[in-house]
Amino acid sequence: MTSPAAANLYLAQHLLAWEGKGYEIYNPHDKPKEELPVIYGFNNGGPVDFLSAQPIAQDGTPLGSHLCSHEGYMAADLGILLGSRPDRHEAFKKHYPDGYRMDFVPYAALDRHKDIQAAFDNNKQLQETSNV
Repeated sequence: MTSPAAANLYLAQHLLAWEGKGYEIYNPHDKPKEELPVIYGFNNGGPVDFLSAQPIAQDGTPLGSHLCSHEGYMAADLGILLGSRPDRHEAFKKHYPDGYRMDFVPYAALDRHKDIQAAFDNNKQLQETSNV
């Protein structure tokens, strides 16, 4: 078990190491960035130290999950940040072979983020059609 002080120090070091990194973009056809579909990483909540980090495609397809102790780790752990988790991008590239861009939505912004809400709506429609 890590002490709270050690956990805070480790988080601060992690945030400093990733500070200023942009979001990953996969663009094999050199399309305008705005035309690329988005994969959103987001904090889906959970108990303290057991937060659910999830990536969801703009079309509503879930693309994995990750358990995090703090929201500050999520963008790197989900492969959102440039250079983080290239292993995750194997699945992302299979889903969007013509390219995508990444975005992260913090828990506090979920309700007012129109684009991720549209992805959630798309996910509900996917679930309804798969249950028919």
